[in-house]
Order: sequence, then structure tokens, then C-alpha cells
Amino acid sequence: MNYIVFDEKSIKTSLLPLTYFRPVSHIRCGILTLKEKWTQNLANPVSVLSEDYLSGKFPVHFEDDNIYINSALLPDDELVTAIKNLPENSQLIYKDKVLAFRTGRLSWEACQSFIGDKIDYQKPVSRIEKLYDIFSKNAGQITADFDLVTRNRHSKILSQTNVKIGQHPVFVEEGAVVEAAIFNTDDGPVYIGKNVKILEGSMIRGPFAALDNSVVKMGAKIYGGTTLGPNTKAGGEIKETVFFGNANKGHDGYLGDSVIAEWCNLGADTNNSNLKNNYSNVKLWDYSLNDFIDTGLQFCGLIMGDHSKCGIATMFNTGTVVGVSSNIFGADYQPKFFPSFKWGGQQYTDYRYDKAVEVAKAVMKRRHKKFEGIEADLFEKVYKLVIQIEK
Repeated sequence: MNYIVFDEKSIKTSLLPLTYFRPVSHIRCGILTLKEKWTQNLANPVSVLSEDYLSGKFPVHFEDDNIYINSALLPDDELVTAIKNLPENSQLIYKDKVLAFRTGRLSWEACQSFIGDKIDYQKPVSRIEKLYDIFSKNAGQITADFDLVTRNRHSKILSQTNVKIGQHPVFVEEGAVVEAAIFNTDDGPVYIGKNVKILEGSMIRGPFAALDNSVVKMGAKIYGGTTLGPNTKAGGEIKETVFFGNANKGHDGYLGDSVIAEWCNLGADTNNSNLKNNYSNVKLWDYSLNDFIDTGLQFCGLIMGDHSKCGIATMFNTGTVVGVSSNIFGADYQPKFFPSFKWGGQQYTDYRYDKAVEVAKAVMKRRHKKFEGIEADLFEKVYKLVIQIEK
């Protein structure tokens, strides 16, 4: 069977700015991206169907017979079984929400209105529908992914210079260097990827994941529910935060209940608030409504889109959303919604496109990546899309 994960248009819009540069399926929650979760659970290749401008970097593969899976879904065994057993020209529905369907080749637009024989799915499902779902569901997803990633495998032995507390495991991949760190696994496991460096004095509580080539700086204090995507540098105090990868928070400062996309840099002593002084629910910017929404959460921090940066000692208010490719600095609290391709603080101006490209090239070069071809083309397309959406 050929499997395709497709983006539901309304969800992709709600997850902006994180879905400017990627389809929903490439959001990381836990150890794996949503696409990687489906690939592992189905034990089968999975391709991606999203908006046309993303197809160069994220191509789709069609067959005559395909099962399309809503890319926002978090898989479990029962849901996987139900999807595998879908009859032709049928759709799996939970409370009027399309979970999956089986048919021939369709465009992304046609996926939004496919109608087939309805099969009701009775068990509640878990999805990533809002920005805050990513960090609030991260701890549980680390634990679920840990079992997938480490099943029937053996961990590298943790050096005796480290201290481990708790009943859950610490799994260390080959090439990782971990010395003089403290791990508390009372609340969940710890996963340390290939060539990761955990430097001396780090204190880490599970569930926690550090993916390939990431670095935890000396004396870091990292609480459970935190994921460091590949090639991420993390220091200071961090709680329940997801880094997609290729990002830097290398210095002191607090970051909690947050999501940081790729190619971001947080200046030294950057701090975010994740709790309002009056303890009321946090409101967060929603692109689909062009307004703030009540998250229903007491704790909600910073959402930062790809290629955005902030200067030293930047202060982010509770429930702040920063768009893509913006450069933020200034002594005061920053706006709770900071649009894409902007430069400044409370008073900001447009970020010149040529300057934004120049910075993106320099940042990616440091990670031995080239800003050319597909990457350059996508950057330009996102810039044009931002002009349409963030008028």
C-alpha cells in the first residue's frame, strides 16, 4: 500500500508561522516528526502532500491506490490498524473530522473535500492542531517515541562520571559524549542521539530528547518535556520546549513552554515569561483568525518561526508569537505578535529581503548547509507568501 500524509488546510494555517517552511507532517513533537512517527508505525515509506510551493523540498509519491492520512494525527496502534484496513473509496471519520481516506491520485486541493463511504472511528484521537499542542504534548510523545526508536536495541553504556536517578532508562547512541551530568528519570526516559555532547554540570530531567549532533552546554538546567532537534545548542534553563533543529540557545536565560523552529538564535540572557502575573489563561496569536485566542493554558511561552533571531537580554512576554526571518532587539518587552520579515523591537520596520538572504546564507554555512537550489527557492516563495498573508 502507498501511504501519503496530507495537510488539512485549516490546521496548516493555524500552525503558522511554523508551517511556512514545512508541511504539518514535518513538525517535531517528541523525538520524531509527525511523518517519521507514521513511517515507523506503518513500517512503510510515507510521502507528503501539501501546498504546491512546498513540493520541491517535500515531494509526493502517488500510486493508483493510496491511503491519505491527515498529517496532524498522532498515531497509536488501534488507529494504525484501522487506517491499514480502509476499503477503497472510503474515509475514516471521528466526530466529523477526516482522519484518513483511500482513493487514487488527488491534488492537495481535492484532498480538502474528498467524499467517500464513511467509517466511524470510535476511539478519541490526538492531533497537533494549535501551536501550543506541540509543547504541551511533547512529554508524552517523547515517551511514546522512545519505545519506537529504542525497541530491541542496546544503549551505549553511560560513563561512571554521570549520575542517574529514577526507574526510566537513559538511551545513549554511538558517538555521543556524556560526562559529569545528572539525569533524573523519575518522570520519563532520556534519549541521547548520535554524536550528541552533554557537557559537564548539566542537570537533565526526563522525558528528554537530544537528537543527533546537538550540544547541551555546561551547567544547563533542563526540565522534562524538552526536545533538542538535530544540531541544536542549548544552555541556561529550559522547560517543556521543542527545538525543531539547527537552532541556538547557547547561553543563560530562561525558556519555557515554547517552540523554536529551525535556524533561530536566541541572544545571551534572553528570557521569556510563560505565566501571567494574574495567573489567568494565556492568549496566543492565531493566523487563521488574525487575532489572539484563549489557549486555555496557564503556562505558554514563545513560538518562534524559522530564521528569526533576537539580541542579547531580549524579553519576551507570556504567549509571544514571532514570525519567520525577523530580527528582534531592544530593552523593552517585545510585542506579543511580531510579524515575519521585520527588524527592530516595539517599533519595527521591514527587513530588507536581500539582507535576510545574506543572514540565512551565513547561518546555514555554519552548519555546513548551502543556501541554494531548493532552499533558496523556498525562502523566496515564503517571502512572497508572507506578503499575502501578513498584510
